[in-house]
Amino acid sequence: MSTQPTHPLMPHATASWLVDNTALTFEQIAEFCGLHILEVQAMADDLAGQKYTGRDPVHSGELTQAEIDRGQANPNYKLRMQKAPLSVSRTKGPRYTPVSKRQDKPDGIAWILRNHPEISDAQIGKLIGTTRNTIAAIRDRSHWNIANINPKDPVTLGLCSQRELDSLVAKAAKRAGIEEDEAVADSRLGSDRDALIEELRAEREAQARAASEAAQEAEAQAWLEARRAEGLSDS
Repeated sequence: MSTQPTHPLMPHATASWLVDNTALTFEQIAEFCGLHILEVQAMADDLAGQKYTGRDPVHSGELTQAEIDRGQANPNYKLRMQKAPLSVSRTKGPRYTPVSKRQDKPDGIAWILRNHPEISDAQIGKLIGTTRNTIAAIRDRSHWNIANINPKDPVTLGLCSQRELDSLVAKAAKRAGIEEDEAVADSRLGSDRDALIEELRAEREAQARAASEAAQEAEAQAWLEARRAEGLSDS
């Protein structure tokens, strides 16, 4: 029997509903939904980047009103899942993209086509969650909205992570045989390192020279002031 905690099927939406409709503590809601307490706090303060539509866990059978009442009566009470949500697994098909992000897909595709032509259409489709027909239409500029498509980094758009993109670029480069020769890379890095060392050495020498000149100037100023003081005392 699994000892892993079970959380609601839609934890953020459930947490939003519990914040708005119950007197449960943020700690109780966070633990039940498997979220960080700061995420729940942000929902309560309307600081969350996305406003979630609340999902009633009583209606879905994941909680009972009696269970919520126990939690409201005792802040230390830990809510118990009444009915574990059915898990949904995806095996095939493109990556799911939230509705709010789907309009950004063409911009992300155009950016990849322009900056990483070595990446295949199949790889782009899997990374962005799109079809080969869409990719082809953007490539040959026959897309219905081509006039409004502006290439933008898919990571910045939130369509994929930087790690996913970097991994895909590395795989595509290796497959295309455009990896930089190791000896050339070492030579270039060595030259860059030497240049940096020389730049730092020159900077230190300039700082030492400036400090020496400042010290000499201060010494001369002190000597002049001493001479003036002696002249005033003689008079």
